[in-house]
Amino acid sequence: MSSLFDEPVEDGGGTVDPGAPLAVRMRPRSLDEVVGQSHLLGPRAPLRRLVEADEPMSLVLHGPPGTGKTTLAHVISLATKRQFVQLSALDAGVKEVRAVIASAKRELTYAGRRTVLFIDEVHRFSKTQQDSLLSAVEDRIVSLIAATTENPFFSVVSPLLSRSLVLTLQPLSDDDVRTLLRRALTSERGLDGAVTLTAEAEEHLVRIAGGDGRKSLTALESGAGAALAAGQTEIDLATLETAVAQAAVRYDRQGDQHYDVASALIKSIRGSDVDAALHYLARMVEAGEDPRFIARRLVIAASEDIGMADPTALLTAVAAADAVAFIGMPEGHFPLAQAVVHLATAPKSNAVTTAMGESVADVRSGLAGPVPPGLRDAHYAGAEKLGHGGTYVYPHAHPDGVVPQQYPPDALVGRDYYRPTNRGAEATIAARLAKLRAIVRRSR
Repeated sequence: MSSLFDEPVEDGGGTVDPGAPLAVRMRPRSLDEVVGQSHLLGPRAPLRRLVEADEPMSLVLHGPPGTGKTTLAHVISLATKRQFVQLSALDAGVKEVRAVIASAKRELTYAGRRTVLFIDEVHRFSKTQQDSLLSAVEDRIVSLIAATTENPFFSVVSPLLSRSLVLTLQPLSDDDVRTLLRRALTSERGLDGAVTLTAEAEEHLVRIAGGDGRKSLTALESGAGAALAAGQTEIDLATLETAVAQAAVRYDRQGDQHYDVASALIKSIRGSDVDAALHYLARMVEAGEDPRFIARRLVIAASEDIGMADPTALLTAVAAADAVAFIGMPEGHFPLAQAVVHLATAPKSNAVTTAMGESVADVRSGLAGPVPPGLRDAHYAGAEKLGHGGTYVYPHAHPDGVVPQQYPPDALVGRDYYRPTNRGAEATIAARLAKLRAIVRRSR
């Protein structure tokens, strides 16, 4: 379920504010109402077991924006009948954390009620700020739910990770988004049957949501407002387009054209037709396609179809992905376009793709063998007695920085995986590679 706004949606008696945004009114009240994340919420899944047992717990919820981290935190609090306190790492510090912990101690001591402390974007907390949570988590004064879009094993301190269960959330599927939309159309908390939605408009909402339930419900609410203002009870595609100020490319309802256009973009880049590639990029952007999906495809193409023929292509594609995440849309289409132009006009090579495919195939077929003794780790007591590293020749000790030496296992000696083309930078690499292989393999 997408994280549906951060403001309170209920008073102490559980009444939903009718003036709240649709996405807020439709926020789930129980685990059974949560859409998506079945790997965490199924009958025997870890999160459901923890909640239904009402045990003290601390969780780190890891996933991209809009996957339901805030929503799950609220639902867990409601399901376990605990006090819920939310802090954002953007504007909270050690002082605020300590105040919450002090309040939680009082609540536990005098009311016997535990506290769920939800910290959004915990990766923005410094080590000192994260350390301030340790004793309260250890003593189970608070049940911590920390949300992060970053890899928690790099962004969360180890002592906190060791006291928490790390759960990874996935974007909503198209069917999940449809379920949310249809529920919101009929629910008393939602639009309560005031409007209907054409199939074409529904598909457009699914498309522009990009796996984000909140985005889909926000767009639906805008479309419903536009339809009712015009005296209509049906939201069609034209009304929806006007409401969200976004033209819809006619993707078919089964999503075939979604994949067809994405495929055409990559094949136009591979074929070096920059104009066709820009056309398909424009269609995807104007359709409200998730820019992260586009960026991922470009990063893949930079290695799969260009590789070492132009090593800077991957740098451009990754930079475009970072830029889109940093500035968002609509301005994000500029770095995407720059990456498309670079990739389409770059020299092409699939030598890296072929090399990796062949090497993986050999490993899977069992063609491997022991690491040569000279290459084995020799940085621990007893390694020398095992003969590790004794025959290793340090390349930097040679004037050319390259020495004759066996690097692959015996079964793979002489096997060439990487075969550069004569296009772009690979022409230079090919000439150098021949010399390198001749030197390195001289001892064999």
